[in-house]
Amino acid sequence: MGRVPKVTRADAVAAVRNPLAFIAARWTPTPRTVRRAALAALVMSVLIVVTGGAVRLTGSGLGCPTWPKCTDDSLTATSAMGFHGAIEFGNRMLTYVLCAAVGWAIIAARSEKPYRRGLTRLGWAQFWIVMSNAILGGIVVLVGLNPYTVAAHFVATSALIAVAIVMWQRTREGDGTPRPLVGKAVRQLVWFLVAATVLLILVGTVVTGAGPHAGDSSEVERMPLDWETVSKVHAVLAWVVVSLTFALWFVLKAVDAPKDPLARTRDLFLILLAQGVIGYVQYFTDLPEILVGLHMLGSALVWIAVLRVLLALRERPETVAEVPGQSSEATLTRA
Repeated sequence: MGRVPKVTRADAVAAVRNPLAFIAARWTPTPRTVRRAALAALVMSVLIVVTGGAVRLTGSGLGCPTWPKCTDDSLTATSAMGFHGAIEFGNRMLTYVLCAAVGWAIIAARSEKPYRRGLTRLGWAQFWIVMSNAILGGIVVLVGLNPYTVAAHFVATSALIAVAIVMWQRTREGDGTPRPLVGKAVRQLVWFLVAATVLLILVGTVVTGAGPHAGDSSEVERMPLDWETVSKVHAVLAWVVVSLTFALWFVLKAVDAPKDPLARTRDLFLILLAQGVIGYVQYFTDLPEILVGLHMLGSALVWIAVLRVLLALRERPETVAEVPGQSSEATLTRA
């Protein structure tokens, strides 16, 4: 058995003053470990969408009627609060799991050699979004599930997913200057697609805010809009996104684009078709909870797929320092 290194007082002080630097000085993760840490944060960001939807769809939004405690007298849910209390408190506890995943991503990025400041900043950006959204979630409870705060809560989670997908992509790239793989017109088309998707998600939150699933069995305020009309606007925007995706696929084929953008556009199209089927079925079957939950999951997957298409339009080579006296490439593309 190996000898355990002795921890000196100086080591202990250093660990307290800057724990990330202390860990980074003693541990170097493999690139695969960093990628997996970033992916774990992304997966947890999607999972929190699903569990948040479960809270609303089971009517457990006020299962814990106050915040930050579950009740005025208890930090945790009690047996007297029943099923709804357990669901709401479980979702709150899952936030800590999300924090742990994001923390792991930050530690892995900070410890990677050579140090990549941009990657670490993406991890910290996720951390602060999680903290802000946790507070916003508390406000949602304190104001009795006001639909506007519920919508803002979901939008903030979508922002978290966006940062998480960018970080995951960046773990598989270098830090060199981005090089476009397609022309300017194609990039502009993709940005139109991204904008349409953002609008689709925002209108989706309005559909939720005006719809019947308020999140609790009590009288909860709804957005004063006609649900049928808003749903039809949402459907039109969905068709716009599908049409832009279809057009993009043909354009990429026409310009003989690399395989990665084509493959990601195809994946997006398939996800959109599945999401559309779920959306129409839930509309014509009076919004059964299970289909609404699947639609929320689909919304997160569509957002991820759109961003993956955007990120596939360029490559970032790895910057490698030149060794004196040798003739080497200044950059090397990471596989």
